[in-house]
Amino acid sequence: MNTTFNELKQNTLLENPQVYRKLQINHTRNKQQDHTQLLDEAAAAFKYEDCKDVYWNPEEFSLLYGTPVWSQASQSQKVILNQLYWVAYYSQIISAEIATIFFNQTSAAGLYAQEDFRLVCDMLDLESAQERAHIHAFQTISYQVEAALFGKRIFSYPMRGPFAETMIFADTNTFKRFWKKLQLQTFGLLSSDNTFLACQYFTVRGVRTLNGKLVQHKLSNYYQKHPDQENAPIPAKISYYHFMDESFHFNSSTIISHDVISCLKPPTAFEKLVANLGLRGCQKDHYHFSAAINGIFWYDPALYAAIYQVLRSPIFSMTDIEAKEMMRLSFTQESEGLHRSYQTHTEAIESYKVYLDKLNYIWQSNKQMSLMASNSIAKYLETQQKSFSSFLHSQRK
Repeated sequence: MNTTFNELKQNTLLENPQVYRKLQINHTRNKQQDHTQLLDEAAAAFKYEDCKDVYWNPEEFSLLYGTPVWSQASQSQKVILNQLYWVAYYSQIISAEIATIFFNQTSAAGLYAQEDFRLVCDMLDLESAQERAHIHAFQTISYQVEAALFGKRIFSYPMRGPFAETMIFADTNTFKRFWKKLQLQTFGLLSSDNTFLACQYFTVRGVRTLNGKLVQHKLSNYYQKHPDQENAPIPAKISYYHFMDESFHFNSSTIISHDVISCLKPPTAFEKLVANLGLRGCQKDHYHFSAAINGIFWYDPALYAAIYQVLRSPIFSMTDIEAKEMMRLSFTQESEGLHRSYQTHTEAIESYKVYLDKLNYIWQSNKQMSLMASNSIAKYLETQQKSFSSFLHSQRK
């Protein structure tokens, strides 16, 4: 009986006061600084007409920044490209946060059987509520902007379930989407009844959040450094409010994946396999980088149709030939925009490696981010040149 009781005690957070204190501080501060009400108020007050003529992000965070499209754009067109970056970027964040809400809950379920893990579950409940507020704000802005500019969705989309392909513009097909959905559903089932995998989900969440943290810090700075914060554009305020919430979410991921997980028994061979396959999947999702949108690892051939619609819209009023030529120049040749995106991709790889370095169950190929690191500008250009020829051919049919 004593052995059993002692084993039980080893799996309680209260037997690890330093870890428990970290969780308490993060959860308490997140509650105190919760930006949900401010986000809701900002979204409710948003009217595109009020801020349609100003930047919402630092200039370099604009759609197609540093490409020939940007070079030849008028000032009013550059403003819209800056706003479309916001719409595209946060449309991707919506997809990620839908999945986060679901896996927060399945992971919490995987912790129910543990002693004294209520604090972790309460922390995740708060984060899920915040994610819903984020999604509502992003949707509200994106819908108004695309309705005003195009009369239809281009980067945004109707709400989706948590098992959809997380990357909106991905290198995928019907079979890959089905297989990805099956993998996500399987992990949801496993993590809801396995404490190690429930905690390890936050290793993946932490890695995925790291790149967002790098970019969103720069987006939030636009509001923080605005000379007139009271009258700053509402989307810039929302970028700041979101970043503040996400800073606590990143702390949660780090504490659970680095500290809480150490309170558990060592993982089995099966648990290690599932954990590493999840990280391998993250590498696949983040393998690409985009000349069109710095900071999101989209597969640009999947983005061609959307960019074509933007260039053919009344904003640019390009002819079919002009739009395709501008796309050819922007996607199949080196540009400042491409190099900036590759630099962000490289920074992400290095930050992921640091994040995973001290976790002893991680495969070396994941610790070194070998798959992500194997991409290059030369490979990008080779892919675009082949894919753009196929795009032109499909347009002729």
